[in-house]
Amino acid sequence: MRIISGSHKGRKINAPKNLPVRPTTDRAKEALFNILSNKYDLGSQDVLDLFSGTGNISFEFASRNTQNIIAVDKNNKCVNFIKETSKNLNLNINTILSDALVFIKKTERKFDIIFADPPYNCLFHNELKDLIIDRKLINEGGCLIIEHDKSTLFNDQNINTRKYGNVNFSILEI
Repeated sequence: MRIISGSHKGRKINAPKNLPVRPTTDRAKEALFNILSNKYDLGSQDVLDLFSGTGNISFEFASRNTQNIIAVDKNNKCVNFIKETSKNLNLNINTILSDALVFIKKTERKFDIIFADPPYNCLFHNELKDLIIDRKLINEGGCLIIEHDKSTLFNDQNINTRKYGNVNFSILEI
């Protein structure tokens, strides 16, 4: 995995092989960040990265000068890897060890961009989307991005889905 752009452009990040993750492909990540960079000033956004895994998405935001990033994962090894890598690269990423659904049920914070990459085989993509929307966790003008495979369907017609190989991003703008 590598950082696509920003202050750490081209830097390879080698995550331990024993992490239970499926990092977003570089091709899909580059396409997603092209969309986001054209719509938002990433340096001024509050970002929440749910199911953060290796921190791939958080590192990309941080490399692009995003100052307020929270990465949430329930796996202690993943959270520790993100903490260590953030420290080594001098990136401003706050990590939280928590189940993502528990976190969004409890947090009072609002975000400009929420990125969620739950396991592809989970059956709660719509529940996750609805919970985030019902709790009003996204600031006006912000968006929710959920990464998923082709078998996931959403119950909201306002979602724009982009496909990059086996990676799908469903984007809901608020």
